[in-house]
Amino acid sequence: MGAARDILHLNVADFAVEVERLVDSRLKTRPVIIAPERAARAAVFDHSEEAFQSGVRKGMPLKRALRRCKEAVVLPPHPDRYERAMREMLKRALPYSPLIEQTDTQGHLFVDVSGTSRLHGPPQDVGLRMRNALQKEVGFLPIWALASNKLLAKVASRLVKPTGERIVIASESKELLHPLPLQLIPGLEAYDLFRLRDFNLWRVGEATQLSPAQLDVIFGKRGTVIHNLLRGEDDSPVLPVGEQYPRISAEHAFGNDTNDRHRIEGTLYALVEEAGAELRKRGLAAKRLGLLLDYSDGKRMGRTMIVTPPSANDFALYESAHELLHKAWQRRVRIRHLRFTLDRLVYPPPPQLDLFAVERKEQNDKRELVAALDTIRKRFGPAAIRMGRTLPVVSP
Repeated sequence: MGAARDILHLNVADFAVEVERLVDSRLKTRPVIIAPERAARAAVFDHSEEAFQSGVRKGMPLKRALRRCKEAVVLPPHPDRYERAMREMLKRALPYSPLIEQTDTQGHLFVDVSGTSRLHGPPQDVGLRMRNALQKEVGFLPIWALASNKLLAKVASRLVKPTGERIVIASESKELLHPLPLQLIPGLEAYDLFRLRDFNLWRVGEATQLSPAQLDVIFGKRGTVIHNLLRGEDDSPVLPVGEQYPRISAEHAFGNDTNDRHRIEGTLYALVEEAGAELRKRGLAAKRLGLLLDYSDGKRMGRTMIVTPPSANDFALYESAHELLHKAWQRRVRIRHLRFTLDRLVYPPPPQLDLFAVERKEQNDKRELVAALDTIRKRFGPAAIRMGRTLPVVSP
């Protein structure tokens, strides 16, 4: 066991909406949806609590969201505003610790205040001062939670959303977690929840009755990850301010420069599989993916895309990566090298289980297929089974 830690999690609920409400006070009491309205397949980027109560969820198609909340005000995303607001949050936290992890631009900060009591007082007092400073100087009223690790702090902040505070002492982690629905545990994906529900397990306390060996039977090598998540065990550090966020990348240099569409798309899918496998191994999801193309004439083209909701599923990642490829691939010159990256790595968001039966089955089938492929490749090697699109085309 390592030394005891004190980790604060600050979270401004519905962050993008709260930023827009600072800009326009007329939005304070109205249901608000943030979405790129003119996009062909517009999806909800963020929403207010009022819209949530009407059934709106992040990632939901905008058309469906407006059917559920017809009176909502729809605004386009303004990433520049959200980044400026995050810098203001960071500025209020910096006096208390150099270990501040900003995993996204959506109002979340982890602050490690371990061992700072002689300078700043008890950790709970630090949490209160940060909250008060943000409320007075910026206009936000953040949720804050204090616990011995990032996972427990994040769970605790989810329990007091949209406003409130929670302090979790080390001895009450079991008391905190056991009554909770499984979907509140960061790191558990929808596939994991459906597998546990196959055994009629709905709450954390029920699932902790499974031994590590039993979890291995259900989840393969991911069983160890599930075991730790259910018990609130998390030794991941809070990254220092300014340190590069964790990133996963995969790349391929073509032996002969090519502009063959099948070959390039197949290679990209293989890179997505490689990066996705590493992502799932870490129990994380990616909020952003990037693609870098090097052409045979030395030119380089790069593009990035936000993934909403964050994902670790190869099929979902490839759908976005394929779209990104054709945004970046705007020249007729042959391609020499591809690099695919995943960053802004976070715990997967709480899975949305209130899907229509057809959608739920489709998503579950994709998760089960990816899990089965992972299991086969772990046992027999990465090349043991391959998707058809990654194979070379053989002329008749």
